[in-house]
Amino acid sequence: MKVILVNERGGTRSFNFGGLSRALLGLCLLGLPVGAFWIGINLPVAETDAFDSRTAKAWNKALRKQQQQIEEADRQAHEQLTAFTVKLAEMQARLTRLDALGERLTTVAKLDQGEFQFGNAPAVGGPEDPGIAGASELPYQPPEFLEVIDDLSDQIEDRQMQLATLESLMARRQLQDEQFIAGRPISRGWMSSRYGYRTDPFSGRRSWHKGVDFAGKKGSDVVSVAAGVVTWAEDRHGYGKLVEINHGNGYKTRYGHNSDVKVKVGDVVKKGQVIALMGSSGRSTGPHVHFEVYKNDRPVDPASYIRRTGR
Repeated sequence: MKVILVNERGGTRSFNFGGLSRALLGLCLLGLPVGAFWIGINLPVAETDAFDSRTAKAWNKALRKQQQQIEEADRQAHEQLTAFTVKLAEMQARLTRLDALGERLTTVAKLDQGEFQFGNAPAVGGPEDPGIAGASELPYQPPEFLEVIDDLSDQIEDRQMQLATLESLMARRQLQDEQFIAGRPISRGWMSSRYGYRTDPFSGRRSWHKGVDFAGKKGSDVVSVAAGVVTWAEDRHGYGKLVEINHGNGYKTRYGHNSDVKVKVGDVVKKGQVIALMGSSGRSTGPHVHFEVYKNDRPVDPASYIRRTGR
């Protein structure tokens, strides 16, 4: 086999190949495409392996991050659940106390048990919504423990409303009881003169006595027979040292002939409060308190009010 090579100057050079040389040359020529084929196959595999390695690392990193997020969410969920549990226990305890207080107040106030029902859940209801009744897909349902908390909140709100109403009712009743004129204006002593006509102790003539007298020891307590506001607390002609109290609803009372006055005009006094000390000031023959009751600015017989035992 003869091979001729031509250089760039146009010169030629020939080579003669024997049988062995031709065989070696054939192998070389055959090896070129085989090598190229092998490189073509293995080079993408190497690149693919490198790509798969980077992708796996990225995925592992993302998975670890997601796992951390899941663990954090789980921790927060447990903390919130614990907080909800504590809140639920507090609300249940509060509701129990409100029920006990409400039932106790209802009993003490002697109110109708059917009007204030502290042991029952608040009544609820209403027409059915047709848009929801026929729906094929139900709306979102909150977790059960949220419903329990909502129910407790409704019950607590209901109890608070009942207690507010009960408190208002009892305050009004207490005020009425305080303003209710009843009892004697003294803590110790006896009735020495009644309401109506009598013989005047100074003139000896028959005269009208528009109050009742209670005699006792000088300096003993004179008390208000009902709550009210002091409208007079000084000397007055014929009465000596006088205390006058307005009880509202057209009622007022007077306490005369005191030795000392313990209140002043504008004071709010309670039922049974000491307002003066018994004496003999003014037109008086001895230590006593002259007690008058007025209704719509007209004197009335105090006897019926004295006999009252209160509400």
